[in-house]
Amino acid sequence: MNPTQTITSAHHENRFIFALRFMAFPVLTIVLYPLFIFRVGSDHFFIQGVWVIILTGCLFCVGGSFHEAVHDTLFLNPATNRTVGRAIGVFIGIPFTVYKETHRQHHACLNTPGDYELWPYSDPAKSLTFRRMFVWLDLCLGIVTAPWIYGRIYFSRDSGLKPEVRHTIRREYLSIGAVWLILLSGLILILHRRGYDWQQFDPVWLLPLLLSPVLNTARKFVEHLGLTSREPLLGTRTVVGGNWVSRLSRVLNFDIAVHGPHHRDPKARHFELAPRLRAYQQQHPEVQVPVFQSYLSAFLHTLPYLWKNPATGDHTAVGSSQNIA
Repeated sequence: MNPTQTITSAHHENRFIFALRFMAFPVLTIVLYPLFIFRVGSDHFFIQGVWVIILTGCLFCVGGSFHEAVHDTLFLNPATNRTVGRAIGVFIGIPFTVYKETHRQHHACLNTPGDYELWPYSDPAKSLTFRRMFVWLDLCLGIVTAPWIYGRIYFSRDSGLKPEVRHTIRREYLSIGAVWLILLSGLILILHRRGYDWQQFDPVWLLPLLLSPVLNTARKFVEHLGLTSREPLLGTRTVVGGNWVSRLSRVLNFDIAVHGPHHRDPKARHFELAPRLRAYQQQHPEVQVPVFQSYLSAFLHTLPYLWKNPATGDHTAVGSSQNIA
């Protein structure tokens, strides 16, 4: 009997926790953002700072739902995953199919030049100087770089997308543009008719929209930057256990921090990942899997690579691999 199957079979989905994970953050974002703008509670900078932290966290966790929808692990019905994924894609400005195809390449071509999701860090043709500059642009302006990086697979002629997939992506881009054009035009028209004074606009209101992509980019770096192996468990950083912040982040964001097992078995449900890791470690105690007890320790391990060598994969030996059982 496979020990992995033995361990994971004892786990099951708690539907209440699942609903809390999925529904809480999109709903909270929609409900709480107007309260933040209308300065409910106080307009004191401390209270406004608390609002920014809460909304940034909510938007960050919406990205976790998007990721699960792409893997068809958010809901049991694939059609429901597509519908929810496309709705989230409209909300964040990245077409569902663009993200799905880019993420598919990410799993298939981990730590190789074919990984579109980790461009330019996966591309040996990009100089160290370029990557050193881009990594900070990516970290600070993820709201701009993320749609660009994911969109490359559509706008590149060499990506190998099938014509029907390109057609779907084109429709999704047009849908995103149309929805946001209608929403923003309607909002501006309503405010104009009510005599809104645009001098009252507070740039602080945009901070959650700007900071949540920073968190997602930082998460991407923690999971991958500086690692070279093409084997999923060795080529990713995994966070398990640790302090309450790390555990809470894992629970609320669909255990995406348990990243190595996710790459090894992309169709595994989020509650299966940690047990699968433990099973593998029991079977192969000789393998040193990069597992960290907290996001902080994983981040500290990542930090030097932001300057020393912001890359994924072995740029000196493209195509080499490191395999484990």
